[in-house]
Amino acid sequence: MSGFKSFLKAGHAPTLFASFLYFDFCFAIWVLNGAMAPFISETFQLTAAQKGFMVSVPILAGALMRFPLGVLAQYIGRKNAAMVEMGLIVLALAFGFFFVNSYDSVLAMGVLLGIAGASFGVALSLGSGWFPPKYKGLAMGIAGAGNSGTVLAVLFAPPLAAKFGWSTVYGLAACTMLLPMAVMWFAAKEPPDREHQTFREHIACLFEKDGWAFSLIYIVTFGGFIGLASFLPTYFYDQFKVTKVEAGQLTMLATLMGSAVRVLGGYISDRVGGINTLSGVLVLVAVTLVLCGFASSSVAVTTLLFMLCFAALGAGNGALFQLVPLRWPLTTAVAGSMIGEVGALGGGFLPNAMGQSKQYAGTYLWGFVSFAVLALAMLVMLRMVQIRWTRTWAEKGGRARPVHAPSATSSVAGKAASTPAMR
Repeated sequence: MSGFKSFLKAGHAPTLFASFLYFDFCFAIWVLNGAMAPFISETFQLTAAQKGFMVSVPILAGALMRFPLGVLAQYIGRKNAAMVEMGLIVLALAFGFFFVNSYDSVLAMGVLLGIAGASFGVALSLGSGWFPPKYKGLAMGIAGAGNSGTVLAVLFAPPLAAKFGWSTVYGLAACTMLLPMAVMWFAAKEPPDREHQTFREHIACLFEKDGWAFSLIYIVTFGGFIGLASFLPTYFYDQFKVTKVEAGQLTMLATLMGSAVRVLGGYISDRVGGINTLSGVLVLVAVTLVLCGFASSSVAVTTLLFMLCFAALGAGNGALFQLVPLRWPLTTAVAGSMIGEVGALGGGFLPNAMGQSKQYAGTYLWGFVSFAVLALAMLVMLRMVQIRWTRTWAEKGGRARPVHAPSATSSVAGKAASTPAMR
């Protein structure tokens, strides 16, 4: 407890809380169509492939919007960027309430829901900006635990849709966004680590090997999280013939694990290293996904396996973003947005793979197997690149280097920022 108090005193706790709440509510809006997918699918009599595509649209749109929001945050500040984004989300939800009445308009609404998915890099950078390097992993883990918004979506959206109609849920969701907007306005303070690089310097990480290595790993950890979280209500409803509300409740059990363990993943990574943590995570994800595919006859076993899988994915997200501020200390927000953008694009792969597998092979098994193979491929890549990482900007296993130690070599850090020294 004393250690956590020291952590809170080392930064600005109200800003961290505001960042968490902002990300939490945005995440809930982002996966809203996934949470209501059984209702929408029944209304428009969608095929398995159409279901997968519908669920993937908000994920893909959110991924593409992340980097522009991250760049905008460098010019107007992260707090202001968050306020602008939340205002746009309210307008998007109003569109859903008044105008969504066909499959095509649902797809258009999915694009607008992507606005909420852009919040990731800004939320994490804003929440952790007040904290020193040794606490970055925990601070980012707490802010990133806002992906628990998935729990809010799958817990509340299905019963509300059953009672009032699924299009009405968009209007109700618009009202809930007023809470994080108020907290952000009154509680948050812009961190002192404002990044003043040029646009060319902002996008420098797009042309680095490390940037793409991080992004590819994030395709598994976060892409798997958002992809599974969005598709599980459809999976439980189709595979086990549970009710639409029960499908949301079962999804909630799994996603809750991932959200809770994300903080633990950041905390553990601060101590044993993000590389070590990610290695274990990728193995566990691959194993549990394959087992989920073969356990398709038991809802209890499948749910437990999904809980374990989501716990690994959550820890992996925390571990990866413990490493980001170590590698890009001066451009954390933009690097995080870029990594989040490419990684979240991977989340669109999983729902489509599941839908295609069901439609053309008659089973979801091959959708699970394809993502498990991807996880193992990323594990091999990680073990190769970590040799160079631990020689340049990280301690063995991926821990932060001591503050008094020499900064990362300019050959690495100089690529990510105009100032080669780490702080």
